[in-house]
Amino acid sequence: MEKIGRYDFMAEPFHCDFGKRLFMSHLGNHLINAADFHSNDRGFGMLYLNTIHKTWVLSRLAIELDEMPQAYDKFKVETWVESAMRFFTNRNFRIRNEEKIFGYGRSVWAMIDTQTRQPADLLSINDGAIMEYVVGTDGSQEGVECPIAKPSRVKMTDAAKLMRVVKSVYSDIDMNGHVNSIKYIEHALDLWDADWYREHRLRRLDIAYVAEAHFGDELCLYLEETGEKDADKGMRKFAVRIAKRENEGEEPVETCRCEVVFG
Repeated sequence: MEKIGRYDFMAEPFHCDFGKRLFMSHLGNHLINAADFHSNDRGFGMLYLNTIHKTWVLSRLAIELDEMPQAYDKFKVETWVESAMRFFTNRNFRIRNEEKIFGYGRSVWAMIDTQTRQPADLLSINDGAIMEYVVGTDGSQEGVECPIAKPSRVKMTDAAKLMRVVKSVYSDIDMNGHVNSIKYIEHALDLWDADWYREHRLRRLDIAYVAEAHFGDELCLYLEETGEKDADKGMRKFAVRIAKRENEGEEPVETCRCEVVFG
């Protein structure tokens, strides 16, 4: 099979906001679905991994956009493995249609044992099948360019303010039994109101996952503006920290951090 997977999607209208733009969370789901299709087709996806008590876990994700697909736009998500090591793999994305490129994504994935919740050796799966599909970064194949920065470490200070506490419920929990990766993105982006989104466009989102949260956990969301990314372009950069606690009054434990850039 080709090393690069290409999958068709559409910005369905009920997945778009009041500006007819696809919600970032739904775009994130499309990227994860593309990654799942690509890995399943090539023998190292969830369909096989679940039979041997293994699963993929998203560790980091960065999405950077020049433009968000709008309602009814048809587009492709292209995805490929940039590199693979024993416990982590780097996977890239490109979002495009026939006329333009909307943006790019970068991600880092780990494989874990579902019984022990410990890291698993991904190079041992199907005799290292994933290595047959590593594209690399030399640009030797059409479609492998990913010009955006790699996911960065999100820095925050004690100045971050607690903005909201939400309780994780049934629809937050995925098939792995913990809060879905995309749900954290939804909670983070909900810290800004509709008026903000009328005046600002989401340009980039970085998220790094630290720990799992489960059904019934309270998620504490902290927000801090970390300075303008580019004053000439009116960029505004923020950091969001999400921490979990099982009971009110407990010291929250960090689950993830996000960096959000608006233009």
